[in-house]
Amino acid sequence: MPKTARNQNQNATEKNPKRKHCKLEAPSLKLKVVRDEMKKFGYEDLEVWKRAVDFAVKVIELVETIDTGRKHYRLLEQIEASSTSVSMNLAEGKGRFSQKEFTHYCYIARGSLYETVTLLEIFKRKGWISEEEFSLLKSEGVEIASMIKGLINSLYKS
Repeated sequence: MPKTARNQNQNATEKNPKRKHCKLEAPSLKLKVVRDEMKKFGYEDLEVWKRAVDFAVKVIELVETIDTGRKHYRLLEQIEASSTSVSMNLAEGKGRFSQKEFTHYCYIARGSLYETVTLLEIFKRKGWISEEEFSLLKSEGVEIASMIKGLINSLYKS
């Protein structure tokens, strides 16, 4: 029997039950690749965005190793949300129509970064992460904060 989108979706659901609401459909448009390069969004050229994505991935990987019991689940979700919010706000701001709006989203991104580092401090004090894990992520956070400040300053000057 030929594989249809429905059969593929059923097979994917059997492998991963969380995907039962996903529907796979044949793509209606083919992607054009120009000279072996895909087109980019403007934020993908921002070095600070790249660093923020890497930072979020490291935080999420660390959180996945923490075993605190169910009563602290909300804190784990919050640090995942705040760490990913840094790069998401930089991307959203880059997509706005004015430098003033972009600057505003940079400030929001910086606030999310501060929130993430604060949660890391709490996790360290609770003994959920080591001093070394905290120090490494905090130093990355300080570098990203400096990069965001530099971006904000450059937006004010232009």
